[in-house]
Amino acid sequence: MESRVLLRATANVVGIPKLRRPIGAIHRQFSTASSSPFSVKPIGGIGEGANLISGRQLRPILLLDSSAINGGGEKREILKPVKAAAAEGGDTAGEGKVGFLAKYPWLVTGFFFFMWYFLNVIFNILNKKIYNYFPYPYFVSVIHLFVGVVYCLISWSVGLPKRAPIDSNLLKVLIPVAVCHALGHVTSNVSFAAVAVSFTHTIKALEPFFNAAASQFIMGQSIPITLWLSLAPVVLGVAMASLTELSFNWLGFISAMISNISFTYRSIFSKKAMTDMDSTNVYAYISIIALFVCIPPAIIVEGPKLLNHGFADAIAKVGMTKFISDLFWVGMFYHLYNQLATNTLERVAPLTHAVGNVLKRVFVIGFSIVIFGNKISTQTGIGTGIAIAGVAMYSIIKAKIEEEKRQGKKA
Repeated sequence: MESRVLLRATANVVGIPKLRRPIGAIHRQFSTASSSPFSVKPIGGIGEGANLISGRQLRPILLLDSSAINGGGEKREILKPVKAAAAEGGDTAGEGKVGFLAKYPWLVTGFFFFMWYFLNVIFNILNKKIYNYFPYPYFVSVIHLFVGVVYCLISWSVGLPKRAPIDSNLLKVLIPVAVCHALGHVTSNVSFAAVAVSFTHTIKALEPFFNAAASQFIMGQSIPITLWLSLAPVVLGVAMASLTELSFNWLGFISAMISNISFTYRSIFSKKAMTDMDSTNVYAYISIIALFVCIPPAIIVEGPKLLNHGFADAIAKVGMTKFISDLFWVGMFYHLYNQLATNTLERVAPLTHAVGNVLKRVFVIGFSIVIFGNKISTQTGIGTGIAIAGVAMYSIIKAKIEEEKRQGKKA
C-alpha cells in the first residue's frame, strides 16, 4: 500500500503516466531515459532486503533527484513510509539507552551498594525495635523466612525470575546448606534479642576466624601465615569489647558464636553444592527449606508463651496494625538485603565486595549506637575498632590470594 501511494504521488509531480507494469520494467525505463528533467532511482532493491516492516517486504522506495529544479544542488528528498521512520527512531533511542548504561556502569554498581547498606541498616534497626516489645526471636526468624518465601513464590509466578527446576540430587546437596543457614539465622536473632545490635555484630566479626579454622583443619586447605596474623587483631578486638560491654550476657554471646560456626559450615557445604543454577533461584530454594527447619523449634520453644500472652502483650503495646506491619517489613528487608548482597557480589571483584562487607558492618554498628542510644565504654569502642580493622585486613589479603590463584589457573 505504501509503495502504491508513493508511485502515484511521483506520477502526479513529474507527469508520469499510470504505472501498471512491474517495478522492474519501470526501473529499466527510467534508467535508460536521459531526456526527462527528472530521474527516478530505486533505493534498496528487493534483493537487498532493505525495506522490511512488520515481517513483510515492501517495494523499493523512490528517491526524487531534484537537481534539475534546484540548479544542480545536492539536496535530495527521500520518501519513506512512516513505519520505517518510526522503526529507525526506535532503534536510535534503544542504542542511546544501552550506551548510557555502558558508559556509566559505576552508577548501577553504586546503586547496588547503596541499597545493600540501606536495607541492611533498616533491617537491623527495625528488627531490634520489634524485640524491644516482642522478645520472641524463634518466631520472628520464621517470619523473616516466611515473608521471603512468599516473595519468591510471587516472583516465580510472574516469571521474574523464571523458576529453575530442581531434582532430588540437587535437593540433597542443598538441604545441609539450608539447615546451617536456618541455625545461623535463628541464633543470630537470639543474640540480637539478648544484647545490643552493635555487640552482636562485633562478635560476628569473628566469622572469618572460624572460616579459616574450618578450611585448615576440616577441609585440609593450607592457610597462609599472613591470613592467620591478620586474624589476631580480630580476636583481640572482640575480647576487649566483650570484657567491658554493658549489655553483655552469656546467651547473647554464645548465640552469636554458634551463628558464626553455623555460617562457617554453610560456606563449606555451599562449596560442595556448586550448581549451574543462578544465585536468585538457589537462595529461594534455601529459604524454603530453611523455613521448614525453623518452624518446629519455634513451636516447641515459644509456641505456648505466644498463645498465652506473647501476641496479646505485643498488640496491647503497639496495636494490631503496627505489629503486623513491622513483622511484614522486617521480613521484606531481610530477604531483599540478602538478595542485594548476592547481586552486588556478581557485579564487582571479590576484593571490592570484601571491603564493602566490612564497611557495611561499620555502618550497622554506628547507626545502631546512634538510633538506640547504646552507651559503650571506651575499651569496647577501641576493641570494636580493632576487630573491624582486622576483618578488613583479612578480607583484603584473602581476596588478593584468591585473585592470584585465578590468574595462575588462567596462565
